[in-house]
Amino acid sequence: MTEDIPLDARIFVAGHRGLVGSSIVRRLEKEGFTNLQLVTRDQLDLRDQAAVNYWFKANRPEYVFLVAGTVGGILDNSTYPAEYIYDNLMIHATVVHASYCFEVKKLLYLGSSCIYPREATQPMTEDELLSGLLEPTNEAYAIAKISGIKLCAAYRSQHGCDFISAMPTNLYGPGDNFDLMSSHVLPALIRKFHEAKLKGESDVVVWGTGKVSREFMHVDDLSDCCLFLMRNYSDTPHINVGTGEDITIREVAEMVRDVAYPDGHIVFDSSKPDGMARKLLDVQRLHDVGWRHRIDLRKGLEDSYTWFVEHYDEAIARGRTRNDS
Repeated sequence: MTEDIPLDARIFVAGHRGLVGSSIVRRLEKEGFTNLQLVTRDQLDLRDQAAVNYWFKANRPEYVFLVAGTVGGILDNSTYPAEYIYDNLMIHATVVHASYCFEVKKLLYLGSSCIYPREATQPMTEDELLSGLLEPTNEAYAIAKISGIKLCAAYRSQHGCDFISAMPTNLYGPGDNFDLMSSHVLPALIRKFHEAKLKGESDVVVWGTGKVSREFMHVDDLSDCCLFLMRNYSDTPHINVGTGEDITIREVAEMVRDVAYPDGHIVFDSSKPDGMARKLLDVQRLHDVGWRHRIDLRKGLEDSYTWFVEHYDEAIARGRTRNDS
């Protein structure tokens, strides 16, 4: 059944300044929603249950998009595992519990495809969850994300809360984290090729062998899907959100090169970790619900590169980022 969300409904986007949150805000505003509740990390520490409860009591959100969290690439995950597991566990727990206490009508929790085992069958169906060992390079983050899924399911089971979970694939787009020490592969590639062009350097070093494959989704596709799920999905099982298509790191590096710096020469540094050999989501359940992605990877990369060039100083200054900042 489609849920009719009034355009003046009080909607809390937790993490509105991050890659995903900012896209959700743009999508909601485009749709005509007029009562978005947005708060920065300086104004509200989402790891503090008392502070979160006070905010919920004062503002009484009716719908919650829980997309806040500490995020980053392989190096950052490996360097700061305590931060990744603590921050994300606390943020999910406080917001979900406050949503129950103050009778939020519906909450959408956003996880990550890293929740699935390293040796999961590809493409990864939702049933692969907890079927094997996790990828060591992001285990702490994955455990926190898994706990968020189970948290929403437990509140739905025990208290009847309409809390749902969605697991997106690798994301990219405007507002991404382009810090080379903490970013994911695609924004890192965009920055590396652009700066090599600016400096007149021919070689561009890409981590790993280039043989592993990944799935990429434009963040504006994800935000469209989040609103669709908020309106059309209400069930305990989490649901994968992706394109159902993957590409090798070599192929995506060549695509970024062609967009940003056609004269660049790719050099793979095989001493750096590859991560999982393949990470592709099975999105049949999402298709059955009625949603499919629309933005082609090449077109999305072109748009993302244009945004990066136009916001270069801002993007570089952000450094290590949190979706709740």
